[in-house]
Amino acid sequence: MMSFVRLWAVARKEFIHVLRDWRSLVLTFAIPAMLILLFGYALDLDLNNVPTVVWDQSRTPESREFLSFLNGSPYFKLLDAYDGLPPLQRDLESGRAMVAMVIPSDFSETLGAERKTTVQVIVDGSDATRARMAMGYATGLAFIFNRNLMAQRMGLLGREAPVAPVRLEARAWYNPDLRSQNDTVPAIIVLVMVVIAAMLTSVTVAREWEMGTMEQLISTPLRVPELVLGKVAPYFFIGLLDVAISVAIGRVLFQVPFRGSAGLLFAMASLFLTGALFFGLMLSISLKKQVLANQAALLASYLPTIMLSGFVFAIDNMPTFFHYFTYIVQARYMIEILRGIYLKGVGLEILWVNGVMLCIYAAIMVFLAHKRMKLSLE
Repeated sequence: MMSFVRLWAVARKEFIHVLRDWRSLVLTFAIPAMLILLFGYALDLDLNNVPTVVWDQSRTPESREFLSFLNGSPYFKLLDAYDGLPPLQRDLESGRAMVAMVIPSDFSETLGAERKTTVQVIVDGSDATRARMAMGYATGLAFIFNRNLMAQRMGLLGREAPVAPVRLEARAWYNPDLRSQNDTVPAIIVLVMVVIAAMLTSVTVAREWEMGTMEQLISTPLRVPELVLGKVAPYFFIGLLDVAISVAIGRVLFQVPFRGSAGLLFAMASLFLTGALFFGLMLSISLKKQVLANQAALLASYLPTIMLSGFVFAIDNMPTFFHYFTYIVQARYMIEILRGIYLKGVGLEILWVNGVMLCIYAAIMVFLAHKRMKLSLE
């Protein structure tokens, strides 16, 4: 029968290890802040102030009005106006500009004759995602300019502008401002838990083997569940504290809305931490080397969280094999849970499947860690 006295003794011993290693303790609480700040500011997927250069061959009030639509939007920032194509090409090649625009010399005359004219937009396609967004924004601004021009012409003729047969009214629910930080910050919290769990528990048992104290623990009346749970317990509470720090930073610095239940968030975080901590503990038991176990834990948890969880890359766009492989990455379910809690304010009536998957993963990791520890002690 498991003794809570012996379990507490192991947990207290592990907690003393944490307090004595002040460098690891500082990193434990500094890493969440560093990750939130680094990814929150650096991983900004919004496209604003795109550096743009122009060659206005027309130099007429109409061309200047067209450019005012461009410069007045939050998406483009006009850097320079040139008198030839080579300077535009030079800025695109050097990376100084991302978009170059060429307005033809007959721009005003063609518009005055109510004929179609063409404005050339050259986009640096080396970053395909940003290039597609820039081209889409430029197309949208041209549509607005055309609509205003038609309204002016109809007004001069004393008539109202024709009403479009279909009017599209788009609404973005849950993230109406379409801020990428509202989407990325909840995912960064999952990354924080993964890194902390991998860094802390992957060295616990390996440290005992390297220091020669595992033989002393084996000689005591400790049972495997008491040893395993006692090793994990301090880091579980440290992990929850790191989650609280990450949530606070996301709310205060990035103004990420929180529409759901804080209790549900920490309940799901507890399930996720359980699986992540016992995964790190299992590697520590199996490898018995601190450096090796720590590197293996980071490699096996950090990279899948970045690449295969939907954190950065959309799962639906992945090849079929990797799409199905994501189902065994528990970070996928936690990211969906946090985004649902943060942005949609939904509860278990929507997120229960993800919660069940976290329970299954945590149960498997607890079982494997107990199994590996039992084999190591025999």
